[in-house]
Amino acid sequence: MDDSSGNDSFSKLTVGEFVERLSSAEPVPGGGAASAVAAALGASLISMVAALSIGRPKYAAYATTHAKCEAVGHELAAEFLELASRDADAYAGYAVALKLPRETEEQQHARQSAIQSAARAASEVPFECVKACARLATAAESLAGRSNVNAASDVLVAALLGEAAARGAAENVLINLPSTGDEQYADSMRWRVDHALHGIAAAVARTREVVLSGQSREPEPA
Repeated sequence: MDDSSGNDSFSKLTVGEFVERLSSAEPVPGGGAASAVAAALGASLISMVAALSIGRPKYAAYATTHAKCEAVGHELAAEFLELASRDADAYAGYAVALKLPRETEEQQHARQSAIQSAARAASEVPFECVKACARLATAAESLAGRSNVNAASDVLVAALLGEAAARGAAENVLINLPSTGDEQYADSMRWRVDHALHGIAAAVARTREVVLSGQSREPEPA
């Protein structure tokens, strides 16, 4: 279970404040929030590279890709920051369930049910982060070889941050699954996580290959 608890919004913290809280003994923020924030940085780089390419005659043929990626980057950055806070809230719900009374058989059943429900929520939130990271990796792959060459390394950094964040979020999914008490759900979620991570890794590998080649690519199909 990700060691975080409820928080209004990590987007309200400065980078320094977030890092300070992350390094403290406080349970908030934890690994799930850190993964989401890393992904937010990657998404912001996508918007930056697109913005550095828009309006430049040399890259006019890729205008559609630039406009799309600039918008996607902004959208994802906001989504990732929201997911950081949602991850904290999900753990808070699990922590509450763990503290429920268990003196009677009825209380034990109620507590177990609450734990299973909270564990499912705590697995679904980081999976949302994994899926969003897939969109980030796709955006980076779209920009590779189709954007300002002076920011080519930033495209690769965005992709790598997205992959690292996806793997971090995936670990939070997997660690919560046994507590859901639903093996069919757990097996399905493990498959979905594995499938998503393979897709992300493939997109990042393509991005790296294109960036390091230094070659331009054809515009994306309309």
